Order: sequence, then C-alpha cells, then structure tokens
Amino acid sequence: MWDELAHLDATAQAELVRAGQVKPSELVEAAIRRIESLNPILNAVIYTRFEKALAEASSPELPRGPFRGVPFLLKDLVCHTAGDPFFEGMGFLKALGWREAEDTFLAARFRRAGFVFLGKTNTPELGIVPTTEPAAFGPTRNPWDTSRTPGGSSGGSAAAVASRMVPVAHGNDGGGSIRIPASMCGLVGLKPTRGRTSLGPDYPELPGGLVVEHVLARSVRDTAAILDAVAGPMPGDPSPAPPPARPYREEVGAEPGRLRVGVMRSAPGGLGEVHPDCAQALGSAAELLEDLGHHVEEAWPRALEDPEYAGHFITLWAVGVAGNLRYWEERTGRRIGPEDVEPLTWALAEMGRGYSALDVYTSLAWLAGNTRKVAAWWDGFDLLLTPTIAEPPPLLGELAPDPENPLQALMRGASLVPFTPWVNVTGQPAISLPLWWNREGLPIGVQLVAAYGREDLLIRVASQLEEARPWADRTPRILS
Repeated sequence: MWDELAHLDATAQAELVRAGQVKPSELVEAAIRRIESLNPILNAVIYTRFEKALAEASSPELPRGPFRGVPFLLKDLVCHTAGDPFFEGMGFLKALGWREAEDTFLAARFRRAGFVFLGKTNTPELGIVPTTEPAAFGPTRNPWDTSRTPGGSSGGSAAAVASRMVPVAHGNDGGGSIRIPASMCGLVGLKPTRGRTSLGPDYPELPGGLVVEHVLARSVRDTAAILDAVAGPMPGDPSPAPPPARPYREEVGAEPGRLRVGVMRSAPGGLGEVHPDCAQALGSAAELLEDLGHHVEEAWPRALEDPEYAGHFITLWAVGVAGNLRYWEERTGRRIGPEDVEPLTWALAEMGRGYSALDVYTSLAWLAGNTRKVAAWWDGFDLLLTPTIAEPPPLLGELAPDPENPLQALMRGASLVPFTPWVNVTGQPAISLPLWWNREGLPIGVQLVAAYGREDLLIRVASQLEEARPWADRTPRILS
C-alpha cells in the first residue's frame, strides 16, 4: 500500500486518518520504507528518528491537528527540535554532536498541526549557496536526474518531497532557498510575507529581515493549509505580518478575478542570461495566464535594475554569515577558525567582519529606500511573473566553491538565481510553480510575486494554474 500512499499529498493522507482508513503509524511506517529505499541514492535525509516517530504516531497524545499522523521532515537549519541533533550543515557542529533541548516556535506549531517528524534533511553549510553539497554530509541528488543538484538551500527537503519520501517538508528562504529547489525539483514553493512565520525563540529577524520559513509541497492546497496551521508571531516578534482576512485554504479554488500581470524576462541588474528553457517556461506561463483571462504585459519594477542592488545585498549576506559564526561560538563556548568551516563560509565571514556598523546601516537604508520604489509598482499591477531561476538544474559540482577562489561560487550562484533574492529584501510573498519540463525531463519553475501581505492572491492564482495545467501525476525519473 505504500506506493499508493506515496502519491497522496498531505491533505489526502490526513483525510485517510480522519476517516479511520489508515492509522498514523501506517503512514509513518510507509514513509520510513520509502526513505530507507531512496535515501541511499539521493542523500536527502542526514538524520533519522524513526523509533521516536513510530512511538509518537502510535501515542494517544499525538495532537489532533489538521495533519494528524502525516509524516514530515525538517530542514536542518534554523528550525530545531527537542532532543535531536542540529548541525546547520556544519562539520563543526557535527563533530560536537550538537543537540537542542527545545523545539523552536515553528517546530512546536508543526507538532501541534499533527505532523510526525521522521528526521532532518540536508542543507549547505549555513544555507549559503543555491545547491546542497555540504562537505560535512555530501551532496544531495536531484530525483529527476541524479547527476544534478536539487538546488538549495532547502535541497534535501525538496529531493525528499519530489521523490515521495514524504508529502511535504520544512524549508526556509533567505534568498530563494524554498523557491529555487522547488523549481529544480518540480514542486510548489511559497515564500511567505516577512514576519508571517516566526524565527523564535533563538533567531532574531536576521539582517534586513531576509529569512522566512514554510514548506516545500506537491500541491497548492497543502501549501495553503499548512500556512494556516503555522502562521502567526511568537510573542515579542518585531514585525509580524498582517493577519489574513480568512484562512488560506479557503483561497484554493477561489476566483481571483481578472488580474493585471507584469512579465520580467531579463535578469535584474544584468546578473545573468536567461537560458532558453527558462525563457520558454516563462512564455508558456504568460500565455496560460492570458488564456485564463488575465491581462499580461511586459512590465516590471525598474528599481530592480539599479546596479548598486547586488552590493548592498551581499553586505547583509556576509554580515549574516559572520553573525552566525559568532552565535555558534557563544552557544558552544568554542572558537571557530577557518579549519572549522568551508572556505566560502570563512571568506564571507571575513568579509562581514570587515564592514563597519555604518556600512551595514548604509546598506539597510539603501535597500529600504529601494524597497519603497519596488513596492510602488504594485499600485498598478497585481502580480509579477518571472523565471524562478535563470537556467535548468546544474550538474553537481558546478556550484561547489573552489578553495583557491571561494567567492567565485557566490558569483556563479548569483547568475543562476537573480530573480529570487530581491523578494527577500522587499519582504513580499512569492511562489514558484512547476508549470514546465524541458526536453531532458527536468522541471523548470516560474515565479509569481504579489504585494506585501497578499499570499491570498498568490494561492488563488496558483490553484487556478494548477487546475489548468496539473502536475500531480508527473513523477521523477528515480521512481520510474
């Protein structure tokens, strides 16, 4: 029966439990078998807690939330769980055997929703690059072509969901880290509005408020319903997002009306060339939106083309890396040197330490001003359509840093993913949808961006596109 369960999304699996047709323990057992079968090939899961999961699934104390009994994986970054290892892709923490004593606020909400945690997924060190090839745990492979990357930094979660190990998995996004692997693995990847989900209690609103958390899913309805279950601030969060008018699950299938959609075909700031496959995916999505009755035109926020944008973003990124290393030094009581982390991590940390407080203030102020210019574009438009990434999934190793010139990998990554980081700066919601596959059978996502706080509109349109061009029956090569 596990093959049948494998192709059900989280909503359908939860419905079976509520109807008494399947026990939570049966869902978990089936997912464990899938992980044991596929993970030796994909290396998506770097830590398992199967015995704990089976005990939790069989317990009468399993919460009766909307996803009671549904198996789930957590990305090994930011969101930690009580009693379990937590490494953030770092060999330094792996060598210490680091464990956390408590759940984060988000992990507790996932538990309250009824999810059963089966383990942790692979991530690049500190989530820095758009591929998942950490030195400490080895590369994760893309289920559609195991010679290629699944993206990053939520690449382990994406590979696990795409290969049907679990129906959904946790991810976070500080520059595209949900949307990028969603595109590369043929999944739905929603980056919520800044402050929609909490980073508490351990993590501050990281520099510029870039990071937000959610899931990688195979259906729009899962994305919406899980957001209902986990959204909302922890007391003391500095800038919670405005609450929605109604539950997000009610937006699935709701009529979006006739929308005005702008299309951006070229990389902002000239950061890279768009591959013909990605251009074709974008054009096809634009035509589909027109066929559905929306007004589509070539238009985008011109403020994104300012050449100063990338430099200010990298300032925040580098300061964030330096801050992360300081955080782990304080928590572990140990000094972190260049021998403890990957060359790119150390190079970025050194760069971050070189900035003054005034430099950081200047970048924050510049990006805030630019954000206002970008956001003003939505006064006349409802959505912006872009490629999610600029090229199909690269081969493993292409994005790996050269120890002699580690920052080159950062520039290579920037040319691959020029369409995602700016949305983290503005704090707007964006979603990557799997609407195209190229001739090699690789998924190519497209991105829709809405105004601040308008996940409701994204979910309406995404469900409309899902109905018009379904993707649920597409399965990766590894399952054929």
